[in-house]
Amino acid sequence: MGRVLRVVLPLGFVLGATSGASRWQPGAPQLTSTGVLWLVAIAVPLLIVHRFPMTIFLLTSALTLGYYTSGNPGGPAIVLPTIALFLLTKIRGPVVAGSTGGALLAVAGVALFVRHGFAGFDLRTGLGLVWVIAVVGVGTAVRNGMAAARARREQADEHRHRMAEQERLTIAREVHDVVAHSLAMINVQAGVAAHVADRRPEQAKEALLNIKEASASALKDLRATLAVLRSGEDKAPAPSLAQADELFEHARAAGLEVRVDGEPGELPAPVDGAAYRILQESLTNVVRHANQARGVDVRFERKTGALTLLVRDDGRGAVEPAPGHGLRGMSERAAALGGALTTSVVNGGFQVRVDLPIKGEE
Repeated sequence: MGRVLRVVLPLGFVLGATSGASRWQPGAPQLTSTGVLWLVAIAVPLLIVHRFPMTIFLLTSALTLGYYTSGNPGGPAIVLPTIALFLLTKIRGPVVAGSTGGALLAVAGVALFVRHGFAGFDLRTGLGLVWVIAVVGVGTAVRNGMAAARARREQADEHRHRMAEQERLTIAREVHDVVAHSLAMINVQAGVAAHVADRRPEQAKEALLNIKEASASALKDLRATLAVLRSGEDKAPAPSLAQADELFEHARAAGLEVRVDGEPGELPAPVDGAAYRILQESLTNVVRHANQARGVDVRFERKTGALTLLVRDDGRGAVEPAPGHGLRGMSERAAALGGALTTSVVNGGFQVRVDLPIKGEE
């Protein structure tokens, strides 16, 4: 529809103006049916100018020049090649459009010189050059404006995609930490219950109660995470090291001796939440992967402007693991706050160390 209007509206204007000029200007020739068909022939190629912009510009310019030199009444037929030149500039750029328009003027100038000599050059010749420069300039401005708008849209789309990806990774880390920790504890307690069910039913009952507690805690955290997804609010579950005792109790229930040294103190919410999740994942990894570990040491070191958390088990034969979702998630949490996470093998056991900066402390 837009392409048809691009032809119909300018053609209607040119036909109306030319017909009026032929009637009201003294001594002007009448617009004949041949002249009307000529103007229509100039306008129709504009239907496909988007596919062949240079060819259509040259064609409409040649037909317009022929119209003006054929004895037909004058009028604004120049509007039609103007549209073609404007679209050529917008599609192919000012260099192509300017050079094409300049070449066309040069050819027309040579033809005029051959036919009339220097007497053929007048004010209209200069106006032709001004016409090309003006149309190319306007087309370039529109082209640059459209490119800038397109760049802004692409940047906005990229920003939305980046924010959505960041949110997805945040939710994925939360779900992984909750599910991995709880399932690890449930798996250990289920193994204990199965092993002592016949001989020590009281211990089996205690293991089942621990499973119930771990599953209830996991469901609570998962509901909170899913609530974030449903609501679309920029909020996530806010764990805190104030709840660290629960993690220690889960580890003890899994048969580990947990030794805690130091206090984290008051922390900003982002640092507090990240430290909790890193501690949770570290203890989960001890339960799931440590070889013959009997205990785990947790140490908090609070310095001016930083918190250091160390988690080390006393297992045997530990090796540096390939980075998985857990280690990658811990590293991402630390990096998001400007901190760093390192892992190492110490005396056969595995150690996780994370240093988190605390903004606002000097």
